[in-house]
Amino acid sequence: MNNYSPKLLWLNNSGLGCLLNLLLLAILLVSVGLGWVVNGFLILLGVILITPVIGLWVLRWWVQRNLVEDQCPVCSYEFTGFNGVESSCPNCGETLQVKNGKFQRITPPGTIDVEVVDVSVKQLDDPD
Repeated sequence: MNNYSPKLLWLNNSGLGCLLNLLLLAILLVSVGLGWVVNGFLILLGVILITPVIGLWVLRWWVQRNLVEDQCPVCSYEFTGFNGVESSCPNCGETLQVKNGKFQRITPPGTIDVEVVDVSVKQLDDPD
């Protein structure tokens, strides 16, 4: 057996080394000052508590600004959609896009969209 083992190893195995490290850390913190630790903890706690409140407020503002409620131009079904986002009508399935706060049909380039007008038919009597 080796009786000449270093005393430092014996100090670490006894748990006294951990206690000395904690004591040195405490002396260092006392000499520097604990005010920054307390202030840092309070600032972190404030950020953790205030950030979700501000985030929910901003999200609510954004939704109110970008949510549009209008009628489908094809079937007149009223529903909601987001500004600048393509969506389809839940009633007729027509693909729509929000422009200027109104739903508009998405048509391919070169397509002319017309409205049908119902004209009643009259028969003309021939004088013959």
